[in-house]
Amino acid sequence: MKSSREVTIYDVAKALNLSPSTISRGLKNHPHIKKETRKKIQTAANEMGYRQNKFASNLRQKHTNTIGVVVPRLNSYFMATAIAGIEKITSENGYGLIISQSLESWRKEILSVSTLFNSRVDGLLVSLAFDTKNMDHFNIFFKKNIPVVFFDRVDICGDCTSVIIDNFRAGFEVTKHLIEQGCRRILHLGGNMQRNVYSERFRGYREALAAYKIPFLQSLVIESDMSVQAGKEAAISMLRMNPMPDGLFASNDTTAVAAIVELEKAGVKIPSDIAVAGFNNEPVSQVVSPNLTTVDYPAHDIGEIAATSLIGKIKDVRQADLSTIVLKHTLVLRDSSVRGKINV
Repeated sequence: MKSSREVTIYDVAKALNLSPSTISRGLKNHPHIKKETRKKIQTAANEMGYRQNKFASNLRQKHTNTIGVVVPRLNSYFMATAIAGIEKITSENGYGLIISQSLESWRKEILSVSTLFNSRVDGLLVSLAFDTKNMDHFNIFFKKNIPVVFFDRVDICGDCTSVIIDNFRAGFEVTKHLIEQGCRRILHLGGNMQRNVYSERFRGYREALAAYKIPFLQSLVIESDMSVQAGKEAAISMLRMNPMPDGLFASNDTTAVAAIVELEKAGVKIPSDIAVAGFNNEPVSQVVSPNLTTVDYPAHDIGEIAATSLIGKIKDVRQADLSTIVLKHTLVLRDSSVRGKINV
């Protein structure tokens, strides 16, 4: 039976009758070790199944070349794309990733942050859970001067860097567009208002109504978990209203598409009866018929910039902080909302 014991440099040294220090230098291709000896050492190490313990080596150098990532969910197109951007940058810079999902739970987020701290990650990238109440669980990182960068879903956090888009401006632009298409009763379907992305989009919605002197009605606001079911339930609620809304601004594409499907089942015509706009420009926005008006959210760029900022901080903790990095968004007009130019 083969032994499961790890082969060490001492085993290789014994097999070749060389000192452990010679073996160590030979495995690192040290120029002071003869080329023939280096080749002999590396061949023997491979045949014996020796594996370098990079973790232990990195700990001696007080870093692990690993970055922790905490996101709400991995089954989100936006998050998957952002992580792809993160991985591109970390891979180019020689860092590995440990990814954890909070599953939209503050308590699970606390556990994830603690686990990553104990895993000795060199830095942390975070997008907050729906119900995160405060930032206290990040103090273990702050006290050790381990850099943390927040992206997309962020909160006020002292010297931290946040990477976002202007959600207020985007929310304003979506609502303005619906108003310009003739909508006067626009329902806003948003997420947990504790999170900046949803509260800022909602604030943009309210400001656009005010700019066009359209009364704000609390009855036309639904707060949800932004799931497919939430979109269906919002559509059912709209169908029961009298008068029915003539516009829908959903804070993500998932709920917007689910609402369109449910409304069309009931015979509602999109966009002539109800104009619909979503957010995130996910692939589903171009699959649904009519194609969905949405906001293009540069998820890959957000991931790249967040990772680049974090690695800069890891390499130089004295690096000046940019407290907030705001990326450009784009309103993408499609058939779900466009009725033709209307002067208002």
